[in-house]
Formats: sequence, C-alpha cells, structure tokens
Amino acid sequence: MTPPLPRTLLLGPTDLRALVEGVGLDVLMDELIQALTVALRELDESVLQVPKREGFQVAGDPRPSGTMGWMPALRRGDSLTVRVAASLPGNRGDSGLPTLVASHSVYDARTGHLVAVMDGVFATALRTGAASAVASRYLASPDSRVLGLVGCGAQAVSQLHALSRVFRLEQVLVHDVDPDAARSFVRRVAFLGLDVRPTLLPDLELRSDILCTATTVAPGAGAVISGHALRPHAHVNAVGSDQPGKAELPLALLRRSLVVPDFPAQARLEGECQQLHPDQIGPDLATVVQQPEEFEGWRERNTVFDSTGHALEDHVVTRLLLDHARRMGLGTLVSLEALGGDPLDPYSQVRTDAAGRAEPPRRATGS
Repeated sequence: MTPPLPRTLLLGPTDLRALVEGVGLDVLMDELIQALTVALRELDESVLQVPKREGFQVAGDPRPSGTMGWMPALRRGDSLTVRVAASLPGNRGDSGLPTLVASHSVYDARTGHLVAVMDGVFATALRTGAASAVASRYLASPDSRVLGLVGCGAQAVSQLHALSRVFRLEQVLVHDVDPDAARSFVRRVAFLGLDVRPTLLPDLELRSDILCTATTVAPGAGAVISGHALRPHAHVNAVGSDQPGKAELPLALLRRSLVVPDFPAQARLEGECQQLHPDQIGPDLATVVQQPEEFEGWRERNTVFDSTGHALEDHVVTRLLLDHARRMGLGTLVSLEALGGDPLDPYSQVRTDAAGRAEPPRRATGS
C-alpha cells in the first residue's frame, strides 16, 4: 500500500489565538526565554548553521524606505527554518498594516518537504522580547526595577512583557515621538498590571535601570537618546528596525559600554555595531550565556545588547509554537507540493487522460 503523501501544516492567527488561550501568554513567554537560553548555551555551529540575514532595500518614495529579507537556520539532518520579513515604516501611516510583516516556513532537511508555514508577526514579537530578556538577565543589574521604553510601537509590547517575566518591575517609563502612541501603549499593556507612565525623554534616561530602544528611526537621522544622563549601571537593549546607516544609540555610549551583539557579522552591517571598530565590540550573546562569570562585573556598568535578529531565535520560537500546535491539534493540513504522480515526469501532476481525468500516480520503473 502506498503511504500517504506528506502535507503542510498551516498556522494562522486563529490557530495562534487558540494556542495562546490554551497555553497562556505568560507560560509561553517563560518557555521561550528558557528554550532560547538553553539553545544559546548549547549552540554548536557544526549542528546548527546560521548565516547572516540577506535581503533588499525597498525604495519607499513617497513612503519611507524599508527592507525585505530572509533569515535561514539549518539544523543538519533535521530541518530548515526560514523567516521572511518586511520592515516597512510606511505601513503605519496609510495601510493599516504593521510595520513588520513576516512568515515562518519549516522544511524537512532530508527530503526538502515543506513541513509548516505560519504567521511570523506574533513569533517575531515573542522571540525579540525573549532575546532581550535573556540578554538583560545576564547583563543588567539583578536589582533593576525601572524600565524605560523609547518607542511605543508593536515591539515595545513584547519587550515589556518579556522583561517583566525576568525582573520585578516597579515602574515603566515610556516615550514616543508620537504622543498618541505613548498614550495608547498604556492601554495595550494593561493586561500586565504594571505602573506604566508616559514620560519626557530626559527623565526616562535619568531614572531607568534597563532601557529599550524600539524605534523605526531612519538611516542618518541620529540617535534617539542622548546617553548623557544614564545611570552608571544602566543596561540598554537596542531592538529597533535595522539597516545600514541606522543608529539608535550615540557613539559615546557605545564606546564606554560592553556592547554585546546577537549576531556579530550582521550587527556590524546594520546594527549599532556598525558605528564601532571591530575591537570595540564585545562578545556575542551566546558567549555571555556560556561564560557568565567572565562578565559578571559588567552588571554594575553600562552594557548594550545590539539586537539585530538571529535566525537561531526564529528556529527556537517556531519549534516551540509548532510543538504546542501539534499537541493541541491546531492548524490546517494542506497539499501544496507536487509530490504525487510519476517522480520522473514533472507533468504527471497536471496531465489528464483521454477522459479528462487526472492521471493516477504511477510508480517509477527505471532511471
């Protein structure tokens, strides 16, 4: 008997909503922070191959310019996870779409079969927040109680959520160049039950133990904070949209800080690290997680996590969401690939017989 042909699992917003309702948003974030920590601690480049992001600059005239790119992660002998994402600041103004649109695909590395396709907007928010939580756990003062958020868009929500799972936050100070975004942010994160206050930028810099910049500042527009009044132990997560020429942080802050990129080769091209000489850049996040005692003293000094996005994070969050979806029976199985028919005849899937019927699959008899 011929075995059934493999199908592709599709996970959309309805499925993810049911997944979150069944698992719980806090539990999901806690699981992801732990899974990412373990993945960084056990990272073996001979097993998991992660090249830097590739993509295109998208001319935006008359809209702001943006990027479209792809991030693959190959687990040898197992699977290939690919995130395709567009970061388009112009979406916020006139299309009603998020500034980041993404999808995740998973392939069987042994057969090439497309195993699953899922929304990447929710997954991106989760994994970027979790990455900042991991970095902050190792680099920020353990007594951090005040979080500052510069930029109150979509990414700021998961930044706050993830950090609230790692630190006992007593106050959250927020600032955005759009006052309406700062005001609406209070409503969007009300589910966390935290003291969230729109604040002037100088006050936010002065009082924050941990500060996250999550902006879509344009290339060449300059830093979004001054860095002059930061507390001596302040840790900064730079997580805004990245591209060549873009910088959220002032050079003076970077030079006096331990700058930890998620992916050095990528950060030097489009992250905060592009402002620095290579010998001014610190270890990557995996090294900090693997050798925490080496960097313990920096927890009372200025540190920066240069988060440009790492395909390892996409691999981890995609696997976590798929595991839960399969356990809960969520998603839709569809046949997308031409896997039936005669494997030696690429037209067998589309050819019909004399009666107008699709030809039945035939077993190959020779090479």
